Amino acid sequence: MIDSFMPMGASETCGIVAVAGHPEAAKMVYLGLYALQHRGQESAGIVSSDGKQIYSHVGDGRVSSVFTQKELESLPGNLAIGHVRYSTTGASAHKNSQPILVKYKGGLMAIAHNGNITNASILKDELESRGAIFQTTTDSELLLHLIAQSSCKNFEETLYSSLIRLKGSYSILLLHGDRLIVMRDPRGFKPLCIGSLDDAHVFASESCALDIMGARLERDVKPGEIIRLENNAIKSERPFAPVEQSFCVFEYIYFCRPDSIVEGKSVHEIRHRLGAQLAEEHPIEADVVIPVPDSSNSAALGFSRQSGIPFDLGLIRSHYVGRTFIQPTQKIRDFGARVKYNTIKSILNNKRVVVVDDSIVRGTTSKQIVTMLRNGGAKEIHFLSSAPPWKFPCYFGIDTPSEQELIANTQTIDKIREYIGSDTLGYTSLQGMLKVMHQDMTYCCACFDGKYPGGKPDIFRKDILEI
Repeated sequence: MIDSFMPMGASETCGIVAVAGHPEAAKMVYLGLYALQHRGQESAGIVSSDGKQIYSHVGDGRVSSVFTQKELESLPGNLAIGHVRYSTTGASAHKNSQPILVKYKGGLMAIAHNGNITNASILKDELESRGAIFQTTTDSELLLHLIAQSSCKNFEETLYSSLIRLKGSYSILLLHGDRLIVMRDPRGFKPLCIGSLDDAHVFASESCALDIMGARLERDVKPGEIIRLENNAIKSERPFAPVEQSFCVFEYIYFCRPDSIVEGKSVHEIRHRLGAQLAEEHPIEADVVIPVPDSSNSAALGFSRQSGIPFDLGLIRSHYVGRTFIQPTQKIRDFGARVKYNTIKSILNNKRVVVVDDSIVRGTTSKQIVTMLRNGGAKEIHFLSSAPPWKFPCYFGIDTPSEQELIANTQTIDKIREYIGSDTLGYTSLQGMLKVMHQDMTYCCACFDGKYPGGKPDIFRKDILEI
């Protein structure tokens, strides 16, 4: 459980969906966005094409509040792309809602992007010096300007010459007239899969978006792959020089839904194995194992089965909590946690409790949870993280605090234990985590080991595109 109700905790990135060759493409994309709502709740949008005209609707908030039946009916065509957003670069503002739709010399073009362009500041300065006027504060808009300013003779050359300028992470859907172009960065940081729905092609950040449509998962978009769809025919190429894959390991630990299949692997099974590894590394005598719901459920179950300690639900999470800006006049201890969680006292009373969480970022939420469990009657609290200590910020698409704000960067494990108030504290080791992961691919673990694929970005500020 990330410190998600804290203003600077690590948070989700974005989710993208595209459907091509379906008579109700926008409605299918809408369903896919529903399934990806966990990847972003700040805004949602869909752009569609009927081959003659482009239609768009974007708005602030969750999918259910942005779209009504009327709005979906206003998005005709057999091609559509969609986006749910959590801001990692650029302000949380309506102008930054995606897909971004623009008109330029080559016609209409819309983009939906998941990731972070780490050389955004350099590119923005260069583009503005040549006359570019940015309409948003997102790094996603950079690709549109690169394409618009290109002097290449055809769109394929224009696209490649623009993509090669981008550094960092991206999974991108580009609607260009009546064509769909799907792109994934050469290191494959962020997930993106391909599915089929009757005669239609579907693309999404996670396979759970395909499931809700009734689509079949075919494969993942390969790192560095560019896929073009014209007249519902697929053309694929991998024009970039090969580099080692750097899939974000935290997608498996936290971001993806447990029912998704990502890079051919079950997210639930990986988290289950992380919990079992945690039990091997931290044998504990206790009465009950509980998760911090919901992202830690699979890991807690794995810990329980490996250790033989019974699994139960000691914390209940409200699924109807958004960001709250109202604090009661009379101060309530741990108000943020109480809005989101409540304890089941009969499970906790006079028990030795193992609490399994997916990570510890600032430690603030962990401290609040421990206090709640104490108040709920727990006799002992053994707090465990299925992820290694998070010591370094992410530059590739996770909104994280600075190094100084990451508690594991500045404090020892014993000091962290003392701060959160648990009887013991343990993390899955970096070696143990990698042992659990499938060995047929390589991962970005920079948030744990500080080894940034391709090197740490020289210039990166979260607000770099603020205007």
